[in-house]
Amino acid sequence: MEETISQEKLEELVNELSTKYFDKPFTDKVAFNNRLRTTGGRYIPSRRTIELNPKYLRELGEEEFIGIIKHELCHYHLHIEGKGYKHGDRDFRELLRKTGSPRFCQALPSAGKQAGHRYQCKDCGHVYERARRVDTKRYRCGRCRGKLVKITP
Repeated sequence: MEETISQEKLEELVNELSTKYFDKPFTDKVAFNNRLRTTGGRYIPSRRTIELNPKYLRELGEEEFIGIIKHELCHYHLHIEGKGYKHGDRDFRELLRKTGSPRFCQALPSAGKQAGHRYQCKDCGHVYERARRVDTKRYRCGRCRGKLVKITP
């Protein structure tokens, strides 16, 4: 699959996956949304639209992208059938398992980790990476309640 695909190919792919894994056609709208930042895709129930992040196709490839489409199709088909289509619903989790869809998508390599502060527990040695500074006098290790020490990178 190319780095980016046309709208027609995207609609074709989504309908093909819907038929293959759910035995039902996808009859509504699907589109790329370049503004999505922290997720691979989303389903909007009020518009019955699936929006997909094209960066996942470019950076992580076809296999991860197909997993995202299958995940969003789980939301879509359950919503149309009037069943629990949200992440916490049993129907949703069962359909994810049945279709082999991922529960979460991987982080984008381009997003990069923003951790600027590293702390280590004196007792158990667990390392914490944090974007914000932690007050080591006030906070302790979440595993063993040991004292945290700042590690210099």
